[in-house]
Amino acid sequence: MDDDALDDLVRRLTALIVKIDERDSHMVERLDALQTMLEEQRAFNQEQVRINTRLETLMREVFQQRHNGHEA
Repeated sequence: MDDDALDDLVRRLTALIVKIDERDSHMVERLDALQTMLEEQRAFNQEQVRINTRLETLMREVFQQRHNGHEA
């Protein structure tokens, strides 16, 4: 392989490595953002479960009061 071909190969490989590094950095940023979003979603889901539990309790009490004749 002559020097020009070797230099060209080195330049191409270097450019490829730079592109891969940039893509990897971008992917790491996206994964970090996704992790943050997942943590926020988990917190939201936990709060929703608590809200649903309270609503179920409230509805059960309302129906029990109606059934027991406490509501006019």
